[in-house]
Amino acid sequence: MHDGFGWLLLLSTLPAFAGGLAEDLTKRVGPFPRLMATFFAAMVGFFVLGARLTHLDMIFADVLLAYWPLSLLLTVFAVGGVANAVNIIDGYNGLSGMVSIFIFLAIAYVAFKVGDSSLLGLSFAMAGSLAGFLAWNYPRGLIFAGDGGAYLVGFVIAELSVLLVTRNHQVSPWFPLLLVIYPVFETLFTIYRRRFLRGVSPGLPDALHLHTLIYRRLVRWMIGSAVLEHRTRRNSLTSPYLWVLASLSVIPATLFWDKTEVLMACVVAFVLIYVHLYRMIIRFKTPRWMVVKRTCPTALRRPSPRLRK
Repeated sequence: MHDGFGWLLLLSTLPAFAGGLAEDLTKRVGPFPRLMATFFAAMVGFFVLGARLTHLDMIFADVLLAYWPLSLLLTVFAVGGVANAVNIIDGYNGLSGMVSIFIFLAIAYVAFKVGDSSLLGLSFAMAGSLAGFLAWNYPRGLIFAGDGGAYLVGFVIAELSVLLVTRNHQVSPWFPLLLVIYPVFETLFTIYRRRFLRGVSPGLPDALHLHTLIYRRLVRWMIGSAVLEHRTRRNSLTSPYLWVLASLSVIPATLFWDKTEVLMACVVAFVLIYVHLYRMIIRFKTPRWMVVKRTCPTALRRPSPRLRK
């Protein structure tokens, strides 16, 4: 691909990034305008980069996607959805950053296998950038991505995923779906929970995300002190639980990137695991292996200078 590919990708990210940044600065940009911004960015990518979904390895769907308006509609929905999904899981130090690194490295691996050097380089660049960000974000939370950073990262994940499948037909379209199934299903489950179970708008915030439940019902009691240092530590202890969960989709996606039937089965398996885990935690039946012994607050205090030797 030509040398300006990276700049065109950057150009297409601007609407999504701008929508998130506006919310960071004003706190007045609701979920719907931000979603529309990511949809518009996906449209730019569709026409400027050729990032379009052309097949799903499903006969009926592939026939429909041969018509570009339908391809545009599905691409816009998918890309915008992934960008918003990454923002949804951006709740604790290191959570979305590390999950995104997993995803970019998986894309880089498959890009290497199929000889797509442009996507390989961009994936490594994004993974490296996020690694530098995590050095300051995790575990102490010295800087944050904000909505602007989360939308930017999520949008690039979606664009590179679509381009990888579009440019390399040996890559199953279910590979990127399995890669991002954790944030995507978190979003879909949130919409279902709010709209159909609680009867409220899907855009209204709540404290019932899986990562929030893990914090409140597992991590919150590990360190009982209310001092700022211990609150930050509890925040950071939440993310590793979700890193493990995300790896349950990223690892099989990387191993079976060209096997559609296996990837489909893995998507179903992940959804079942997520729902089962969520139900256990929400009903106060958390598996014992997930419960870490509480740390006594006094044990975390620094020793008095008089006691040092």
